[in-house]
Amino acid sequence: MRNFFAPKNTRGHRVAGQPAAPVTTRHHHPNFDKLQLRGWKSAEKEALLPSAAWEKEKQWALRMGLTGSDCLTDKSIPTFARGELPHYAGINTFLKAPYIEDVTQVGAYDAAIIGIPFDGGTTYRPGTRFGPQALRKISALYTPYNYEMGVDLREQMTLCDVGDVFTIPANIEKTFDQITRAISHVASSGALPIMIGGDHSIGFPCVRGIAQCTSKRIGIVHFDRHIDIQEKDLDERMHTTPWFHATDLINVPAVNLVQVGIGGWQVPREGVEVARQRNTNIFTMRDVEELGLAETAARALELAWKDADAVYISFDIDSVDCGFVPGTGWPEPGGFLPREALELVSLVAAEGICGLEVVEVSPPYDCSDITALLATRVIVDVLGTLVSHGKMGSHKGIIDKPVTIPTGPDVE
Repeated sequence: MRNFFAPKNTRGHRVAGQPAAPVTTRHHHPNFDKLQLRGWKSAEKEALLPSAAWEKEKQWALRMGLTGSDCLTDKSIPTFARGELPHYAGINTFLKAPYIEDVTQVGAYDAAIIGIPFDGGTTYRPGTRFGPQALRKISALYTPYNYEMGVDLREQMTLCDVGDVFTIPANIEKTFDQITRAISHVASSGALPIMIGGDHSIGFPCVRGIAQCTSKRIGIVHFDRHIDIQEKDLDERMHTTPWFHATDLINVPAVNLVQVGIGGWQVPREGVEVARQRNTNIFTMRDVEELGLAETAARALELAWKDADAVYISFDIDSVDCGFVPGTGWPEPGGFLPREALELVSLVAAEGICGLEVVEVSPPYDCSDITALLATRVIVDVLGTLVSHGKMGSHKGIIDKPVTIPTGPDVE
């Protein structure tokens, strides 16, 4: 009987009673050139990136946090943690970006993170009010540099965190007004608004905030498993209703609403009827599979941009298969793989956007922060894409009706 636990014969000659050991052959690839790999090209691209902002941040950290102990070899380490490092320390803003306490200064930045801690529009599992906190916390895991893109956000753009909108937990309509007021202020300043929800009901007041600042036409690309376009749910404007009310706005026509990933057993027929009546555009997961990612994005862009002047991205984390994103209120199997979602949202962002929202992260249901991490990745990939394609700031051209919101009295 053959002994399967005996050491393998590595010399290639036969042993009595056993078959000849296979001879391992290394295949030679004479035409292989590692310099043509994306990996090597990314390494070369890194050498072209500036580092002045990083050097300035280290000097700032020493000024604000005191110089470190004499025993330290690395003299850039301060006594008190300031800036990006160490990743496990510090007060969490998104990507360790500066916290802008005085929101009248937001216009000095290319983009602004806005937390919207609201889950009063949730119809099943609550918890998304803690979404902004979760994304800020896990975003400390990232650096501003992406190897494959060859982009360093710290060096090539300015990002700030303006904190959270003061939402009213017991009142949806008052919260909507607060959200619209906040987004209109940031959009009017020229900074690109990046919203972290919160449930998907915030989609309507966020779009309304941008629409108030412009006479131009806005298209929407909406990634989701749910259609979210019925008029009411449980007699209120819940997270199943944002696009009914957004497409009621005079400069946000329904024909420029493109919904990608819709399907499964959680699509209310009331919403389907409205979509049919308003002539929206719906891509199911099967459509995406059959068309491919590049063609899906191309067609979505064509529909969203048709006669439009800007496009807004709404990314619901439950558009991703729930095996990857357990921390959401309405999980649904059969959605995107993470890599597919990141590729699609980047392809759409490459043409420029006027705003981005990432919604429906519910930390109480999350596991090891993986849902919050993917949501964070969506945001930084969009920012990186805008930078790499020269589209950061392209939204400013549509702001022709900026709003002015009064401040409170000066305090000594």
